[in-house]
Amino acid sequence: MSARSKARRRAVEVLYESDLRESDVEIGLESLTVRMQSPMNPYTETIVRGVQTHRDQIDETLSTYAQGWTLERMPAVDRAILRAGTWEVLWGEVPSGVALAEAVELANELSTDESGKYINGVLARIQDLKPRLVVE
Repeated sequence: MSARSKARRRAVEVLYESDLRESDVEIGLESLTVRMQSPMNPYTETIVRGVQTHRDQIDETLSTYAQGWTLERMPAVDRAILRAGTWEVLWGEVPSGVALAEAVELANELSTDESGKYINGVLARIQDLKPRLVVE
């Protein structure tokens, strides 16, 4: 697993934890740092803070394009993966296709059998609409 893939996975862990605990992502980043007992990959923080900065637009976008599921009904891990993936597709520095593939891989590892396909569909739609969605 590449360093960026590990960073994405850790970012999803932080987003998942902060979502379930209804706590600030900074607390989640601190908690992860303590558990890891080593320096955190800066890309983990970039993703987490990026999601936090654009959270309202990310959630609005997901609410619009996540067919058949409200954010509240969605499994928490899928919600965290979609938030991280949406941030990467819309504002990240990697190609959108890479971000999409990495999100699907995380879903296949961490969630249900159907989650990878679902996340692929949602993020592919967001990727197609990127020029209309990105508002800095």
